[in-house]
Amino acid sequence: MNKKIVSSLAITAAAALAFGVVATAPASAATTVTLAYEGPLTGSNAQLGQDQIPGAIWAIDLYNRTNPKVKIKLINADSQCDPTVAANVAPGIAANKAVIGVIGTACSGEARNSFPAFKAAGLTMVAPSASAFSLTDPTAPDNGLPVFHRVVAHDGFQAPALARYAAKGVKGPKFYLVDDQSTYGAPLIDGTIPQAKKLGTIVGEDSVPDTTSDWTSVVAKVKASGANVVIYGGYTPQAAPFFKALRDGGYKGILAAGDGVNTSDFPDLAGKATAEGVRLTAADVPFASVLTKKQLADFTKVTGVKIPGLYSMTSYNAANIFIACVKKGATTRPAIQKCVKSDTFVGARGEKIKFDKNGDIVGGAAVGGYVVKKGVIVYDAVA
Repeated sequence: MNKKIVSSLAITAAAALAFGVVATAPASAATTVTLAYEGPLTGSNAQLGQDQIPGAIWAIDLYNRTNPKVKIKLINADSQCDPTVAANVAPGIAANKAVIGVIGTACSGEARNSFPAFKAAGLTMVAPSASAFSLTDPTAPDNGLPVFHRVVAHDGFQAPALARYAAKGVKGPKFYLVDDQSTYGAPLIDGTIPQAKKLGTIVGEDSVPDTTSDWTSVVAKVKASGANVVIYGGYTPQAAPFFKALRDGGYKGILAAGDGVNTSDFPDLAGKATAEGVRLTAADVPFASVLTKKQLADFTKVTGVKIPGLYSMTSYNAANIFIACVKKGATTRPAIQKCVKSDTFVGARGEKIKFDKNGDIVGGAAVGGYVVKKGVIVYDAVA
């Protein structure tokens, strides 16, 4: 995906929606409600948000084209996948009385630090990709009950799938596990441990800050351990230099990571030689695989994006959950919360989406395995 195209066109499209440009009827002829997308649109993790927001933009554009009585605007809340930024951004969203729901957040750390403002305001969230288990764990101090929901399976599903996919075809897998100490990365790696032990042996573990720039010591430990499978829990900006350092240092084994690294800019950031063969997971399948040619052409026309990125489908689903509620007359925060919690919705693949009492999708979702081939991340199989 062309990052510059997504950045300029997707954000421009969202801005157009925010100011009502898409609306064809006079402002006085229709009631308007507002949704906010919260996620990274700038900063080092921008590609994660830029990959997924087009799905929401397209869903809202399709709805507004039906000339409904209640139209929907979309505004951006750029939290940069940074918990500190999110803590400053969320109160502003909550204070905007026009906002009846949040498509987001994209990252788990963002979610945790957004909860206080959204809980106080009764502002419902439907996240496309925030997957940390604790966000919906009623015993966790950082849970998002009752406002947080997500259309992606939590990492209780992804973690064991990541271990399985990383070790696929490897005889006698010897795992080295590394996390970035984040709300997302550390629990994801912890969740791989039981499955890794069933499949082989864990020969080393490390936990390094997401600000790490010198990977020399970690690379040395990986090589000394004799590991033939390395799994990283974190995001693209750290995974790319880490994996490059491993390859440059002579490591020949499997490199794998979760959905935080499954962004369209990863192959370029890591370098094609390093990225080739890297195994990635995500509780998502390519949006293009469920769209007709006509639908894909329309998606491209609206967003400027030729190939939908990871979690553009879940972002589309999240937006359509709010749209379905608005269609039923839910145009206030309390009404939206009641609708999201109690109703059953239909996803892009025709699947039924319903949330349990903690905000997770009932039944979870299959986790897909992806692999980098010739500089492109391609869907492989169910992990």
